[in-house]
Amino acid sequence: MGPLQADIGVERGADLIRHAVDMGVFFFDTAELYGTYGHLRKAMQGMARESVVIASRCYAYTYDGMRRSLERALTELGTDYIDIFGLHEQESRLTLRGHADAIQCLLDAKQEGLIRATCVSTHTVEVVRAVSGMREIDVVHPIFNKRGIGIIDGSPAEMADAIQADDRRGVGVYSMKPLGGGHLFREAPEAIRWVMGHDSVHSMAIGAKSCDELDADIAIASGVEVPSEVLRYLAGEKHLLIEEWCSKCGACVESCSHGALKLGAGRAEVDANKCVLCGYCVAYCRDFCIKVV
Repeated sequence: MGPLQADIGVERGADLIRHAVDMGVFFFDTAELYGTYGHLRKAMQGMARESVVIASRCYAYTYDGMRRSLERALTELGTDYIDIFGLHEQESRLTLRGHADAIQCLLDAKQEGLIRATCVSTHTVEVVRAVSGMREIDVVHPIFNKRGIGIIDGSPAEMADAIQADDRRGVGVYSMKPLGGGHLFREAPEAIRWVMGHDSVHSMAIGAKSCDELDADIAIASGVEVPSEVLRYLAGEKHLLIEEWCSKCGACVESCSHGALKLGAGRAEVDANKCVLCGYCVAYCRDFCIKVV
């Protein structure tokens, strides 16, 4: 719902979050990059803090950088603690080792009661496997869907095995992109239920930009049949738009871990088969010419 994607604004976003709570949803995923702290803060006004669970992440790799990101999250969310906080989009075991100081900050913050669990998010099987041997990490947030869309280094079966190993070690697992960034919208019931069929996945983050979309997701997860015409209406067609004023600086290409972007003759170009519509590249465009629409 944030500015990288639907950009629905704080008021509408807060209304959507409150509707989710009314429908029984209590776990909300955000991140420093997403720009949605204000949406959650507005939504939580008048709620008991312990009635919701909030997960967030940042790209900080130093102790002080992590501390600043955590303090920013606490301030902008208007809360004394964050349930799950950690490292965003980790790419390898080497990346995890290079973030040792940031992880130490997380452990100290946990001791202070500022966070309740540490986490990492990732699009790689390698990081999920590495987490099973890291006592410092409590929760992992991997990309996981039935076609393996967005998994950088393996298959759905390999990711499932890595997730299962983390679960056996007692790591909390909540997955992302069950619909593969929109590629599986037209088979949403099967895609969502496929993820839910894996007992090692304890929760699942699904993006929603309207109450109708949220209600359909909840119905599917609850085993209720959603009419096909409703799913077709909600699915629409999402894609990455690159405006004609693109200056070909290459920042978006360098930022894309999926290799979905390249520099073309007149502007950056996207390979729709590789793009998972995460919107991360939007944050790297200095000229604001990339949007998920």
